[in-house]
Parts: sequence; C-alpha cells; structure tokens
Amino acid sequence: MHPIYHYIKDNLREAYTPSEGATLAKWILTDVFHLSTMELYGDKGTNFPENQQKRLADILARLKKYEPLQYILGEARFCGRTFRVTPDVLIPRPETEELVEWIVASHPGPKSRILDIGTGSGCIPIVLAACLPEATVSAWDISEAALQVARANAAANGVTVTFTQADVLADGLPPVGKVDILVSNPPYVTERERAEMLPNVLDWEPGLALFVPDEDPLRFYRRIARIGRELLAAGGALYVEINRAYGADIVRLLEELGYTSVELRKDFADNDRMIKAILP
Repeated sequence: MHPIYHYIKDNLREAYTPSEGATLAKWILTDVFHLSTMELYGDKGTNFPENQQKRLADILARLKKYEPLQYILGEARFCGRTFRVTPDVLIPRPETEELVEWIVASHPGPKSRILDIGTGSGCIPIVLAACLPEATVSAWDISEAALQVARANAAANGVTVTFTQADVLADGLPPVGKVDILVSNPPYVTERERAEMLPNVLDWEPGLALFVPDEDPLRFYRRIARIGRELLAAGGALYVEINRAYGADIVRLLEELGYTSVELRKDFADNDRMIKAILP
C-alpha cells in the first residue's frame, strides 16, 4: 500500500477502528488526492506538494474531532450522483437509496406528481426527478438553510424541483395540489437513542432532522399520513423511511388511517426500514 495510506491510518488509530481508518485512508487518497488504484496499492511514495500536505493535515485534524469526511469535503454520493452537504443537512444514507430505488421501480412509466417532505439536501426528489423525467417534483423542509443546499444540488444535477419552506407539524401547509407519490424520510431517532449514537453523527449532523420525543416517536408519521389523506390522489402511494423499532406500529397507524396494501420492507442490513402504503 502507498506509504501515506499507512500514515493516515496511524494518525487516526486513536479515534477510529482499524477498518474505519482503512476506509478513510482509501477515500482520502482516491477522492481528494486522486491516486489511481495502481498508485494506492503500490508501495512507492508520491511527493505531495506543500499545499497538499497542508490539506491532508487539515483533514486529519478535523477527522480526529469526528467531523464526517462528507462535511469536510463538502459533498456526498447518493444513487450515483454527487450532492453538496453541509452541517445544515443530513448526510444521505444507503438505506435511503433503497427507498428511492423502490419508488423508481414501482412507477416506471406514467407521469407522476411527487412531493417529498423533509427534503434536507434534496437527494430524494432530485434523484426521482432525474430517474422519472416526466414527473412534476416538489419538496418541503422547515429549514431555509437546508433548502438553499437543496436548490444548489438541483441546479448542479440539472433537474427541476420546486422547493418550499414548510413546517409540517404546523397548521396551514403550502398549496401543492394533488400528488401521486408522497415520500418522506422524517426525523425518527428517539431521544433515548442518543446514547447509542456515534459522535460523528451526534455532534455534527442537524438534530432538527434526527430526533423525536420519546413519548411520541410516531409524531411525524401520524402527521404525514394525515397530509397524505388530503393530498394524495386516489390510488396514490405513500413511502416513508422508518426507525427499525417501530415498523409494526407504523403499519398499524397507516391501516387505522385508511391506507391499504401496506408493505414493510427491510434494508440491506435486514432491519425494518421502509414502508409503502396506498390511499384507496
């Protein structure tokens, strides 16, 4: 392996496991310093110019404070696309890619009207707009800072998405008309789960997009399902990403609110992670 690969791993060994350090070392060398596979796996050193040495030192110092590398680099990959990310938005996750893939596979042809609630970086509606080019796509978020990131991402990815600031827990939602697909990856981490979270998430990603009260963990699902009853056209589909601990509870909630064909799916790690439901 490249000597700097070992240097990075050694520098991070007190803050990260060996496997985490190896992943970060490869990521930094290939994505930041653009080493080829041959250079990465070879044992010949590369003379880093002074500006690159300073860049590496800054990255390592920030990683030791558990700042996610995506925030350090200012970008993350999602469904094969690059998205700008800042601490105002969650870093897109592979589980959410599976949710998007489910939607695309289920709605391949007809023109659809899509609304994403709690859009963050805009990764969900932007990929849907790219994969379903005949769709009309809108997205809401409570955070104007997040919406600024999402708008920049839509422009960078060459798609049209209408972004609007909205607090879905408040009365009076923005006019959007009927939709065929309502999707959301809402806050679903309970406060008691904070103790289980790693510092690179807990200390850096926006709590507004993560946490719900222990006494009401389904608050967003209940509200989004009721919004769906107002906005979804007959036969429209609701898709949500969920906390793995509440799959059965959310299925029951949706059925009680009149949704049919409620389907709970697991993610790649075999955790209950996403639900589809139809409004008759």
